[in-house]
Amino acid sequence: MILSRRGALGLLAAAPLALPAATWPTGANAETFAGRYAIVPQPIGDGIWLVRGADEAIAFENGGAIANAVILACPEGGAVLFDCGPSFNYARALAGEAERLTHGPVRRVFISHLHPDHALGLAAFDPAIVSALPATRADLLRDANGFSDAMYRILADWMRGTSVAQPGMTVEPGRLTVGGRALTAMAMAGHSGGDLVLVDEASGTVLAGDLVFHDRAPATPHADLALWHKSLDTLAALPRRQLVPGHGPLDTDGSAIAQTRDWLDWLDTALHAAVAQGMDMTDAGQMPIPEKFASVKMARYELQRSVAHFYARIEEATLPRIEG
Repeated sequence: MILSRRGALGLLAAAPLALPAATWPTGANAETFAGRYAIVPQPIGDGIWLVRGADEAIAFENGGAIANAVILACPEGGAVLFDCGPSFNYARALAGEAERLTHGPVRRVFISHLHPDHALGLAAFDPAIVSALPATRADLLRDANGFSDAMYRILADWMRGTSVAQPGMTVEPGRLTVGGRALTAMAMAGHSGGDLVLVDEASGTVLAGDLVFHDRAPATPHADLALWHKSLDTLAALPRRQLVPGHGPLDTDGSAIAQTRDWLDWLDTALHAAVAQGMDMTDAGQMPIPEKFASVKMARYELQRSVAHFYARIEEATLPRIEG
């Protein structure tokens, strides 16, 4: 699929952005002052910090800062970043905090996948230090212009200075070292066509990107549910001390993987049942959400977006065609 600028705007707004962002921040370690991002890293291990995104939809009120990012200190000085946010100014603020914490420059930026809340900040860095999987690099070449256009429309001045850029490095699966920090890169898929997972050996931390959502409903604009399930199985089998999801709080007991799988299972079953019952898309978006997801933020919003993403395909695959 080639995503036009109009198509990207529709992708971001598949459900009403009128679902307002709550007063900033909502469980996020970031604040805004007169339209400026202020990054507040949360230490989660020796030389590793989590920067929480708001558990909300992309909206002007939060500057698009809804995704988690991670700062890793390098033993030889400087930092590694895992994801870099939605804009030039967010990425510069993140880099400034990383440099302050690690007493050195940002050595490498890893992009987990194509979505703009994780990737558009890469324009703030020299492409030579930005790394992504081959599938993600291809996705960004296809879609980044459309995402940028959509984000400028939604976020306006928050996006000032943000240009479309591409990673200059390709991540190959396997063990790698950056500034003395040992990492293992894993190429997965399901949330998108290319989902990078990093395992930090020193802290036993899995950086899962948007393959895992925690107490926040999963987003599905490029999802392949079968591949996503395989990736979740792989993640569940990894030895780890903790896991950083793409959205939501730190997971220390494996519950985030199970919760993500439960949501995807329910979503797939519920949408197929809605098609079989002859519901239209509006009715499907208003289906009851199980009580076990009562604590999951943005549940109705993401259900409605997922209806837009999947419903026509399910109808085409399951309903009889009436010719003539």
